[in-house]
Amino acid sequence: MAAIDLTKNDISILKDLANRVQEISNQKEQAEKRELWYKHNELEWTRPLIICYPGQGWQEIITEDQLECQSELGRQWETTLRKEIFWGEEMGDDYVVDGVFPVPFIYEETEWGMEMKTVGGENGGAYTWIPPIKDYSEDLEKLRYPEIKVDYDKTEALVKIAQEVLGDYLEVKLEGNYGFSLGLVRIAIKLRGLEQFFMDLYQYPNEVKHLMEFLRDGQLKKLDFLEENNLLTLNNRAQYLGSGGIGFTRSLPQPDFQGDVRTKDLWGFMESQETGCVSPEMFEEFVFFYQLPIIERFGLNIYGCCEALDDKRWKLVPTIPNLRRISVSPWADVKIMAERIRDDYIYSLKPKPTPLATPKINEDKIRDDLREKFEITRGCHVEVIMKDNQTIGKNPENVKRWSRIAKEEAEKVSLKRV
Repeated sequence: MAAIDLTKNDISILKDLANRVQEISNQKEQAEKRELWYKHNELEWTRPLIICYPGQGWQEIITEDQLECQSELGRQWETTLRKEIFWGEEMGDDYVVDGVFPVPFIYEETEWGMEMKTVGGENGGAYTWIPPIKDYSEDLEKLRYPEIKVDYDKTEALVKIAQEVLGDYLEVKLEGNYGFSLGLVRIAIKLRGLEQFFMDLYQYPNEVKHLMEFLRDGQLKKLDFLEENNLLTLNNRAQYLGSGGIGFTRSLPQPDFQGDVRTKDLWGFMESQETGCVSPEMFEEFVFFYQLPIIERFGLNIYGCCEALDDKRWKLVPTIPNLRRISVSPWADVKIMAERIRDDYIYSLKPKPTPLATPKINEDKIRDDLREKFEITRGCHVEVIMKDNQTIGKNPENVKRWSRIAKEEAEKVSLKRV
């Protein structure tokens, strides 16, 4: 966490940027896009919706030498505001600039009783880690449930500064976050190692089940703690959800909502990317069985990320309670997924990010690919999420051109459904 201090010049810069964000958020276009997302997330018919999340490509759009603030906190907030401005003035997709400036709780969370040492990973690069579980018989008993300790004083101070600096222009909101995914497998693999975890499914099946049971119970205890201490906040606005959707919905919170946020008032997200090569039967036995008690707590649910769901594991996906959005990864069969998802759920299409990784994109190829996919998915509630970009060819025009091409093609799609 950056030190909570800003220079006078930082404050002036941030106020100017916040004013620009406010002006964008008040535009008619943002209200129109917001209404599209409300309809889309309620499974009403709209054209396909388009979102571009540049990922590591943001470092090529908003570079360090462009930032004007001097303090660490100022540069963090400046980056956040400049992203909103880029989205609102240049990107051209369906992202909604909603005039909210989120401030997170400041907290520390312990690990699972064993240290997972990471090697590498600087600047978003590749990394590996040293898995601490060497022997199930000796090490399983060392596991402990994570504990969260919130620094309420620092959190309050951070919110106060944000309100003083930005509050005249933006709605400053304290927002909690339970993490990217509650999917369990990533934790298990960090504790045991990727290849070894796969071998364990054959060699130590009972031990794997004990591990997954422990992780499941730990995640459930975490959610209990967040609920009981009012550390959850609604995610039904322009937040990034799951593997890329946006949260606007009138179905959440629940009708009996009184102000204290519960998991059933939220969108939930679950995935199991790392087990894409595991058989559907083993996936059900060693993964899905332990995921289900977690995801069934949420009011609306999203399932999947980069794993393909077009094999036999599909039969499990519709059993998820309150399921609303399903990820269709670059490795999934688009046609098979269209036949299965139909108009029952949101078809969250993830195209390959590689076309944006070159200095100059092939616009004709991008357009043809999108036309083909839109034709295949007629009859589905489609959103196209460009994400996982490690580079955009050092050319910010790539994301702008992709967004405009995608939106142009989406607007040609007939609302008459098959």
